[in-house]
Amino acid sequence: FIFLLDIFISELINALAKKNMDAKSVVEEVVQLDEKRRATQVELDNILSESNKLSKDIGDLMKAGEKSKAAILKEKTVLLKEKSKVLAENAVALANELTEKLYTLPNLPADIVPVGKTPEENLNVFQEGDIPVLHEGAQPHWELVKKYDIIDFELGNKITGAGFPVYKGKGARLQRALISYFLDKNTDAGYKEYQVPHLVNEASAYGTGQLPDKEGQMYHDATDNLYLIPTAEVPVTNLFRDVILTENELPVLCTAYTPCFRREAGSYGAHVRGLNRLHQFDKVEIVRVEHPDNSYQALDGMVEHVKSILQELKLPYRVLRLCGGDMGFASALTYDFEVYSTAQERWLEISSVSNFETFQANRLKLRFKDKDGKNQLAHTLNGSSLALPRVLAGILENYQTPEGIVIPEVLRPYCGEIVRFPFFI
Repeated sequence: FIFLLDIFISELINALAKKNMDAKSVVEEVVQLDEKRRATQVELDNILSESNKLSKDIGDLMKAGEKSKAAILKEKTVLLKEKSKVLAENAVALANELTEKLYTLPNLPADIVPVGKTPEENLNVFQEGDIPVLHEGAQPHWELVKKYDIIDFELGNKITGAGFPVYKGKGARLQRALISYFLDKNTDAGYKEYQVPHLVNEASAYGTGQLPDKEGQMYHDATDNLYLIPTAEVPVTNLFRDVILTENELPVLCTAYTPCFRREAGSYGAHVRGLNRLHQFDKVEIVRVEHPDNSYQALDGMVEHVKSILQELKLPYRVLRLCGGDMGFASALTYDFEVYSTAQERWLEISSVSNFETFQANRLKLRFKDKDGKNQLAHTLNGSSLALPRVLAGILENYQTPEGIVIPEVLRPYCGEIVRFPFFI
């Protein structure tokens, strides 16, 4: 058993090294804490068993009229109760310490995750769409929105601060059109639409892995101990916290539109200008709860679904399989979608589609009852379909003409009578 445990620990440390984490000391500490917790629990169980036996013996002695012997045993039970109280408190403390330590360990990467530490080592697995040739004098989106008065960054800065833009007129209309289009695409594909809270409690943030990993990125209301959501994934996935589904209920498909809030501490420079990086932005999310046997097939389906949206928008894009060092804390496998910004001459991330396997379900206690009546952990998946700011940036930049910005054809039914956006200048 010890030999097998050593092999497991070694494999665990090697797997986490793929995520650029030196987990040796943490894993060893987890094992030691678990051994202490188990030993304490065994000692506590033995004392409780002995105490129960003494109580029975005391009862028998009292019935037999041997009160002096019963009194001696009673004194012993008092000592055992005091000891058991201390052991019970120690067991709870060790269990809590073990849980907190386990929370610091990220999910294990899937076997096909590429080895690497930086975004440059991600694997390009698919690319589609022609990069348009723009007219002379074409501009990046932060200049276009000022020229056409459709998004106001300075006004948002006055009201709140940097990273909180104000969408105006046709800019607000196009933003609403994108949200409606994304939701319609998702519901047509079988995803059930939800409207969820934009604040979550601590248990929800721990359940999906935002805490303790992303504590510094989340806006926190200390008075009520609530967190503004960084993505709809958090409240939507927590719909199923402490839930036991039947196997016939799987898969569960959900979609939701929410604003998202991220502090993005330390972000600066040209690469975060305009819509490239915001503290508040809109996003439409898809979430799936799957049988473990089907989750990777479902992940492939989610990737194809996001592809279909970008194909209809006619934006040049690529799909990357993230290397271990660039993956999220909770993910086992992630595909990133990037759209090409012609005016900026660089790729912009617009979606992440991930399989978390049982990582979130274990924290959430999200299970399903299999055909044999046994409870099993489900697999959870989620993806952006899509995050709006960089999609909008890509549309404004790639669809610009000397006469104005053309609305993608698929969005025109959502934009009333507008065919060009804005009208010819």
